[in-house]
Amino acid sequence: MSMSTDMESGNWRGVPLTEIWGAVSPWGAPEFPLVVPAADHTVLYRISSLELDKQPPEPQNGEDKWDDDFVKMPCNSQSLHRVEDSSGETYMKKCWDLIQTALSQPIRNSQELADAILSYNTQLKDTWKFKALHKLLNEHLEKEESQHFFDVTLHQMTKLALDLPKLIQSPIPVLKQNKNQSISLTQQQISSLLANAFFCTFPRLKQEDSKEKTSEYVFMPRFNFNTLYETSGADHVLGKLKCLLNYFRRVCTEVPVGAVTFSRRSVPDHCPDWSKSSASLSVPLHVDSSTGIEDADGLIQMDFANKRLGGGVLRRGCVQEEIRFVICPELLVSMLFTETLLPHEAVMIIGCERYNNHSGYSRTFRFEGDYRDVTPSDSCRRRRVAVLAMDATPYRGDKYLQYTLPAIHRELNKAWVGFSFYSKDQPSGIQYPGVATGNWGCGAYGGFPQLKTLIQLMACAEARRPMAYYTFNDEGIRDEFVNIYNLLKEHKVTVGQLYQLIARFCTTDVRKGSLHAFIHQALNSGDLLSTDNTGYSH
Repeated sequence: MSMSTDMESGNWRGVPLTEIWGAVSPWGAPEFPLVVPAADHTVLYRISSLELDKQPPEPQNGEDKWDDDFVKMPCNSQSLHRVEDSSGETYMKKCWDLIQTALSQPIRNSQELADAILSYNTQLKDTWKFKALHKLLNEHLEKEESQHFFDVTLHQMTKLALDLPKLIQSPIPVLKQNKNQSISLTQQQISSLLANAFFCTFPRLKQEDSKEKTSEYVFMPRFNFNTLYETSGADHVLGKLKCLLNYFRRVCTEVPVGAVTFSRRSVPDHCPDWSKSSASLSVPLHVDSSTGIEDADGLIQMDFANKRLGGGVLRRGCVQEEIRFVICPELLVSMLFTETLLPHEAVMIIGCERYNNHSGYSRTFRFEGDYRDVTPSDSCRRRRVAVLAMDATPYRGDKYLQYTLPAIHRELNKAWVGFSFYSKDQPSGIQYPGVATGNWGCGAYGGFPQLKTLIQLMACAEARRPMAYYTFNDEGIRDEFVNIYNLLKEHKVTVGQLYQLIARFCTTDVRKGSLHAFIHQALNSGDLLSTDNTGYSH
């Protein structure tokens, strides 16, 4: 497709979104690879059952495993809990028996809910206080809402949780570091896993109590919701809990029939030689200050991830990643089986459904009611939504350390690994769909937008992906980025040449300078090295 003339329209600059989709509508963009069981792709449902489109796909048969390569499930016979009988004798009992007993009893209020959860987490009865959960159910919700939760939704949630052994019959592999691997689950399977997280049934592994590097699952985030319940119950946390309750209300009212794929990509070697890249920076660019990444239909939507997926979503955190995870709660299940991301890794999640509206950010975050997702599905029953989880480097000390070549290489390689997900190995033409991103790592992580915009532009150019950039109501960043992009395009600057300019800027007093001003001066004075003649090695 030929690139149209750059435009200005309302709150956006650059080319229209049709240039980023590569089609006249978001759903005209190419689809991602189909779900096909393979050595590197575990499918937990029977592909053949997809033909019954009004019913959830049937679970794949298998035998549960209890080792470090698979998720340790609460219903596994090796998940044991120490109990004490009336005479004071202790013995080991299957956790699932205790869970079934507790969740089969009537639960009529928040204290009975807490007591049920503690009955199979007895070692924590003096630690877990459920402050936020009590506050939500007893003070924050309207009396009628709370009553409906206990009378209807909670009863359905307990059934959904206890259906786990029936819904998931084969083991869930851990997406391990340095491995390219995918997992596909049905939305119904995910809902059962999340119901179990709500009731805190997953085995507490050593990582929760131990700082030893050899602990089981030491690279895994926590998945039970107890850490969210234990917060003080600030308004933004209650907003997250309301999102989760709305999700459970929805999936218990009408069983979802789709599927979701989680894929980890690891590229430890063969990253580009940035100093010598001849790739053109003139990939289509659309910059918007008014809408959000989650509304970028048909594009690869960035999750500004923590290296431990989900970040603080099950604690007090409530910024870009955490918000995305509670408005699309199916993303949460990635925390159950994804080890900490390494610098050369990214995760793509295809098919998640959005359930919640929201307003605000961080402490002003609020649940704003139910959201009905009308995104079409692909032939594998996955919503045509691709969420790309990619962690930036946090700079909580000296922020200017990001202007060093090792730091720049790390971000360039990370962004390229993510942006080239499911693209051709050596793309010549533009690869669709484009990437919807924004101020990656520029909030709490301390990144400089002048640098981060250019790093992402270079990675997109190398991957030959168009870019839609969302500045979250910051018109200054929007206009600044478009201006420097137009200058680079006017001078036909390559990725390698821009890398050289940034490298030269890093040798100056970066605390007093401006990267964009430095580039302007260098280009306007004709001070641009050829891509083949660099003094900077990768």
